[in-house]
Amino acid sequence: MTAHFQTSASAGSIDSGLGPPRRALIVAYGFPPTGGVSVQRITKFVKYLPEFGWNCSVLTVANPSVPIIDESLMREVPASTVIRRARTLEPGYATKSLVAATSERTPSSPIAKARTLARGAARRAINFVLQPDAQILWRRHALKEGRKLLASMPHDVIVATGPPFSSFLVAATLAKETGLPLALDYRDEWAVMSFWENKQIGIVERSVQRRMQDFVVRRAALLTATTPATASELQRICQQAGGTARADYIYNGFDPSDYPADAMAAKRKDYGNGVDCFRLSFVGTLWNVAPIGPVVDAVIALSKRSPELVERLELVLAGRRTVQQDAELDRLASTPAKVVRLPFIPHREAIELMCGSDGLLLINAEMPTTERLINAKAFEYMAARRPILVVASPGELRRLLGDLPGTLFAHPGDPAEVSAQIETALVRWREGAAFDVASWELKGFERRNLAGRFANMLDSIAIAPRGAAP
Repeated sequence: MTAHFQTSASAGSIDSGLGPPRRALIVAYGFPPTGGVSVQRITKFVKYLPEFGWNCSVLTVANPSVPIIDESLMREVPASTVIRRARTLEPGYATKSLVAATSERTPSSPIAKARTLARGAARRAINFVLQPDAQILWRRHALKEGRKLLASMPHDVIVATGPPFSSFLVAATLAKETGLPLALDYRDEWAVMSFWENKQIGIVERSVQRRMQDFVVRRAALLTATTPATASELQRICQQAGGTARADYIYNGFDPSDYPADAMAAKRKDYGNGVDCFRLSFVGTLWNVAPIGPVVDAVIALSKRSPELVERLELVLAGRRTVQQDAELDRLASTPAKVVRLPFIPHREAIELMCGSDGLLLINAEMPTTERLINAKAFEYMAARRPILVVASPGELRRLLGDLPGTLFAHPGDPAEVSAQIETALVRWREGAAFDVASWELKGFERRNLAGRFANMLDSIAIAPRGAAP
């Protein structure tokens, strides 16, 4: 081990007033122009960490096999950021989706049945071989590019963000080779992977992935999570694996710069249903961890007892949806509710949709671990300062939003409660109820402040004290 890998005190950057800047190598498969809410967290860290004495290098993928591209996010990345992109051997996302495709319908012909069986066999074989995820096919080229980057300039820490958790394996290998301290940022718990659509994890796969996670947490000096409850779970996992890392949490947040006055005051878009209605919007991905079924059941029940109320409901869903979730939405055709299905929309448009809605919808399924989750979108909903309907079990999400005026809560396993809360929201809107949303104190959730918290954590694990000679 040489000092070349230990300190970046000689690397030039912004003078933060904190002493000579340090440099973090961030391993992130998902990074602009890859889009989606999961990319926001690491992008905002990269944007604001230099203000707190941390310059960033980013190791990411050159040809991401992802469903969403959002070129607008590149504007968030400082020009001074060193970015290295390594190719992945994964097929394109369309090919992966074709293999992963499932249907709830029984095949009607022998040929269709054979194709379904073949896809299922291929999917099981791929899931068995590619551990912990398909992005492991990025590992070889990522290691090669990461080694070149670390040899070309000094760094003080290595940070990895996941999922995909193969990024943790890349970062842990680089940390082992260089002796640099490692920080692992869990945007989701590793265990949530078992709930992904088309990701069937058997006993063997669980055993392999448990050993993989044990390896990376033993190598780590810092584990960060998005909620206090998940941080506690990570601390338990680390101790059980024989690691010594400290686990802490940094909430996902929002960036006030994403909410300029013109976005907040943007004219409400008309989707052809008229504007004299209660717009309840969901922004994000609908899948089995965030299922629309409880809301559909609730609206159907409400339409039977108060059709005149449901006639004033406009449900807008922006983002990706699985086939099963679209099928759930099809059931609303029997009601007078207006349903607007939008594809993924760029971040600016998503903000305008939130700000132009009468209510915003958050959903978490009743599953193991979900009580520890806080949807990343929750913080942007808060910043939009609109009443929120939360369909989730008691846990971290309810604790976060419990004191916000106008927020309604319902359990996903209680259709009557969900229906009653939707009715309450509609009646409040019809009666012109107002809430003191301007009083919401959100400073602690701003991305800049959260980046400062992360910088302090990185300071605590950096090898050389700030200001030490290179």
